Amino acid sequence: MLVLSIQVKCFHEIITIGYRVYHSYDLPWFRSLSWYFLLCVNYFFYGETVADYFGTFVQRREQLQFLIRYHRFISFALYLAGFCMFVLSLVKKHYRLQFYMFAWTHVTLLITVTQSHLVIQNLFEGMIWFLVPISSVICNDIAAYIFGFFFGRTPLIKLSPKKTWEGFIGGGISTVVFGFIFSYFLAQYQYFVCPVEYKSETNRFVTECEPLELFQMKKYSVPLLLQAVLGWETVNMYPFQMHSIALSTFASLIGPFGGFFASGFKRAFKIKDFADTIPGHGGIMDRFDCQYLMATFVHVYITSFIRGPNPSKLLKQLLVLQPEQQLNVYKTLKSHLVEKGILQPSLRG
Repeated sequence: MLVLSIQVKCFHEIITIGYRVYHSYDLPWFRSLSWYFLLCVNYFFYGETVADYFGTFVQRREQLQFLIRYHRFISFALYLAGFCMFVLSLVKKHYRLQFYMFAWTHVTLLITVTQSHLVIQNLFEGMIWFLVPISSVICNDIAAYIFGFFFGRTPLIKLSPKKTWEGFIGGGISTVVFGFIFSYFLAQYQYFVCPVEYKSETNRFVTECEPLELFQMKKYSVPLLLQAVLGWETVNMYPFQMHSIALSTFASLIGPFGGFFASGFKRAFKIKDFADTIPGHGGIMDRFDCQYLMATFVHVYITSFIRGPNPSKLLKQLLVLQPEQQLNVYKTLKSHLVEKGILQPSLRG
């Protein structure tokens, strides 16, 4: 609900900018269609999440089975309705402007809704994949400001005249150190490292598991060059702390470009902030311009380097099959295990 609330507010702020720029043209249905498309896209993404993580629960509710079975068709039909309404709203003297706003709405949906969905996917992988990236971006923002305020001399980029190389470098180093230490504390608790799973037996979410090797303390040899400095030959740490360096590095090197992009966008429309929701800080989008980019990177990072086959998710999919299909899967798996010598062939009298 928190992610959804932030997403809707960010969408509202960006769409409002477009409306303020072009409101004098009195474009028909522009705001109504923008919110309708937001509803459609959220229905699609949240429906996908429900089908993925609440499969067994849905199968027990006949009224939900139809919605899940034909979810994508329903989503597409809803979008087509909006598409047709847009075509019917076209006015001869405003064709080009209306297509501008149609593209505006869809790019806004891509920036806010799609990446919000990735935030939720990261949450289900474990709270640590949500807290470390978000905290790293916040830390980088604060540290860059402090280093820039006290040591800043060299301008970094014209889009943000107050940004300096000193702040950029100091913030980057601080973020990597912070992420490394923060990860150490979070990795000790199951609540943060275990993937969120829905237990149909108890009808609730649980964050209890046997932690992956990623979150189990291991002993590492210190490189020879550092042994003389640190005086240690080995060090105990969680493997996730190594991954936190990659996350923190992205947050400090690439993350700020989300802010630069937002600065360029605001300059293009001659506005200081996206909104005035937070006194002295602008709108919600001003605070989350880097977070969305970070969430996308974390999702790509998890799918590329971390996530493997998920037995529990596969089991949920098997449980919703027809009995004949389940039996076929059982026979195929059994013969495969017998061929590998894991199971002994059964003897029939």
